[in-house]
Amino acid sequence: MPQDLKRTKTPEQALTTLMALCAKAERSTDDARRLLRRWGVAEPDAEKVIGTLVAQRFIDDRRYAEAFVRDKMRFSNWGVFKIRSALNMKRIDRDIIAEVLDACSGEDSGRRLEETLRRKMRSIKAKDSYDRKVKLMRYGLSLGYEMEEVGDTVDKLIRSWEETNGE
Repeated sequence: MPQDLKRTKTPEQALTTLMALCAKAERSTDDARRLLRRWGVAEPDAEKVIGTLVAQRFIDDRRYAEAFVRDKMRFSNWGVFKIRSALNMKRIDRDIIAEVLDACSGEDSGRRLEETLRRKMRSIKAKDSYDRKVKLMRYGLSLGYEMEEVGDTVDKLIRSWEETNGE
């Protein structure tokens, strides 16, 4: 089916479908809005559907943000900056983002970063320690960790690598 053709749904069909989707996995308000637009539901009807989903607690942006942060920290090893950016793109309220990240940010961030960079270091092909350091820095920053935290962790890993491998 070409992408420009929309599968249209009535507001009632959209509500039923979204209830089923939200029962299976957390969805944000923005996710629901995008689906409603894709299904061709008019804006006023879409807002009513979203209102119903929020009132019946099928959608809760705080709950969504908490699950998102937990998953990205635990399974993807993302840092705070990358998570904040992703939640902003999902149009989650900034206050909710700040509260959820404050509650979770201290959770062994340093340990997760070190483990992730240690794994990455094994697979890096580098000419020398400097090249290895640059590649690890880029990788750590791309995961959304703070520059200082990445720098300190990389320095520690490089020192350990040099002591072990005699570089």
